[in-house]
Amino acid sequence: MSGADRAGTHRPPTSAALAVNGSVELGTFRLDIDLAVGAGEVLGVLGPNGAGKTTLLRALAGLTMLTTGQIALDGERLDDCAADIFVPSDQRPIGVVFQNYRLFPHLTVRDNIAFAPRCRRTGRRESRAIAQRWMDRLGLSELSGRKPAELSGGQAQRVALARALAADPGLLLLDEPLAALDARTKLEVRAELRRHLADFPGPTLLVTHDPLEAMVMTDRLVVIESGQIVQQGPPAEVARRPATQYVARVVGLNLYRGTRDATGKVALDAGGTLIASGLLDLNDQATNGAAPTGRVLVAIRPTAIAMHTTRPEHSSPRNVWQGTVTGLELLTDRVRAEINGAPPALVDITPDAVADLDLANGRPIWLSAKATDIDVYRDPA
Repeated sequence: MSGADRAGTHRPPTSAALAVNGSVELGTFRLDIDLAVGAGEVLGVLGPNGAGKTTLLRALAGLTMLTTGQIALDGERLDDCAADIFVPSDQRPIGVVFQNYRLFPHLTVRDNIAFAPRCRRTGRRESRAIAQRWMDRLGLSELSGRKPAELSGGQAQRVALARALAADPGLLLLDEPLAALDARTKLEVRAELRRHLADFPGPTLLVTHDPLEAMVMTDRLVVIESGQIVQQGPPAEVARRPATQYVARVVGLNLYRGTRDATGKVALDAGGTLIASGLLDLNDQATNGAAPTGRVLVAIRPTAIAMHTTRPEHSSPRNVWQGTVTGLELLTDRVRAEINGAPPALVDITPDAVADLDLANGRPIWLSAKATDIDVYRDPA
């Protein structure tokens, strides 16, 4: 009996459209994943290079076998180590959009899209009819006779999505789908892609390095670092309460670990202290509406930190510390200064302020931040 035949004989203990609970070991690297994705939900997957994002996609697509655990889609087990079930990639109801789209250069747009249902053993005439429906839906009909070399980046992305959807998949995997586009095209295609994903009835996994893409295109985020899920939740919650330095950098926040006492003072692991009255644990019954004490995370927006050439003596901020400029980076309409201090910090200022402060690498500087602009919340680690 084939893996595909055996897959439908049992139901996993979950009501999620996609359920993954297992691990993949590749040499010295191990990926541990426990997640569920609902029907119609777009799950964003973030993580640094080498975190395990591609390994997860390969396991879902059937290109890499689990070492332990199982993968189930709509109640059908695609991979189950204990039951010796493994459905080959060509038999899985999964659509994939790759980073470079991987369109067949010798086929027209119509035939590229029709290739997907043909792989599902659909007849040629019906496959072309399916392709036509998706071309109509994604605005590709006028391009039906073109080859991939004649397409723009945005057009190629739509063809790749149409090909993935033409297979009538139960699961859609998007691997950096906008990475190959220039900035202007990416802005236009992002909203269009999100609209199409909203109509897809199955679960979708979107792997991306782009924080804006993750925030505006997904319903929920999962962050993977070193083969482990380190944070997950709605995009706004992840952005506001980063759990690791990687997440903080992605969403543009300074993040520090420390220990907070009852007076509001936080002794930082990275050195220095901060007084934080900003509160993100208002719904935490364990704190009775008060800011948490003990191990906490402290987040500060780069725009909430002010820079001074001398120690500010007559200003209201309760947090003042010294540092040294170690880097300056232009970010569109602002400059990001990297400061080595206790604690170190990223500070966003205007180009005019750079000139007024005479900033340069090695320049001593004073920093200040209001206690009300510093958010504190429990450290989940």
